[in-house]
Amino acid sequence: MRVGTIIGVNDFPEARNPAFQLQIDFGVEIGILKSSAQITKRYAKEELMGRQIVAVINFPKKQIGKFMSECLVLGAMGTDGDVILLAPDFKIENGLRIG
Repeated sequence: MRVGTIIGVNDFPEARNPAFQLQIDFGVEIGILKSSAQITKRYAKEELMGRQIVAVINFPKKQIGKFMSECLVLGAMGTDGDVILLAPDFKIENGLRIG
């Protein structure tokens, strides 16, 4: 698990469930990875930009329609099916391991 900063957010109309396509910067060593995240209930695209998140980066890539997801963004699932993103309390260096 690593910390990354969201640097791009696009709608994902081809997804079965409402989702965004994210571009996440994990620093120089890892680079920029893409992910699909079903977080449209709680988050607007504008508030995701520049936000740091926690993601699993060593899972195999997953094809979702025409989109290749390269990491898994982590969140807590609320009782209403809403996802709350996991994130550091303070701005830290992209790519740092979660321990």
